[in-house]
Amino acid sequence: MAATPCDACPLRGQPLFKTNTAEELDFIAGMRRGNLKYQAGAQIMSQGDDDSDLYTLFSGWAFRFKELEDARRQILNILMPGDFMGFHISPQTGAPYGIECLTDVEVCVFPRRKLWDLFRNHPGLAYDITWLTAHEEGIVDDNLLSVGQRSGVERVATIVLAVYKRARQLDLVKDNALDFPLTQSHIADMLGMSLIHTNRVLRRLHRDGVFTLARKKLRVHDTGALRSLAAWAEAPVPKRPLI
Repeated sequence: MAATPCDACPLRGQPLFKTNTAEELDFIAGMRRGNLKYQAGAQIMSQGDDDSDLYTLFSGWAFRFKELEDARRQILNILMPGDFMGFHISPQTGAPYGIECLTDVEVCVFPRRKLWDLFRNHPGLAYDITWLTAHEEGIVDDNLLSVGQRSGVERVATIVLAVYKRARQLDLVKDNALDFPLTQSHIADMLGMSLIHTNRVLRRLHRDGVFTLARKKLRVHDTGALRSLAAWAEAPVPKRPLI
């Protein structure tokens, strides 16, 4: 099956994303080399890679992670449709993180060598990529705050609410429920908690009627309680660039 043309991309019709000019869209379409599909559990990028392309997540979920030599890992953030991946690679040090698929995914592929043309000829798109990178680092900062200062209940509430809100912006939530491919192990690796502690917190939040997480389905029963536990301050959602 042929890849979806950029000007017919279903993500571009969603209110979450900025509208590109015709010139920018033509450049993005010309820069794209094609699409690739990966199965759940596959790595799009490995830590240390020095020749990876750039990618936009077209469909599915993935996550960024850093790993120690003994295979202990820290999940940095969850990636969802529209996220731009691979910008941080340095020819000297390689990729500072890996990217693993949570579900089957499809990505749009952009050769890294064409990035220089983008920065030279399309400053608006260059700013968009810079914004996306800074926004992603802001998410990692928030996760670090959770690991360092929030209680276990607050940590889980924060990440569940963040994922729920992002999924709702992507129109993935129906009747307050969504497919949720993260396992308890993923949540533990993201929040610096043991599996036992993670399980206890999830059972408590279920018992308190905040949300239910079972068979890879998340259903939020009390959004207000979830916001309160996460100390979530509502703010206008900026339109995200889409490369």
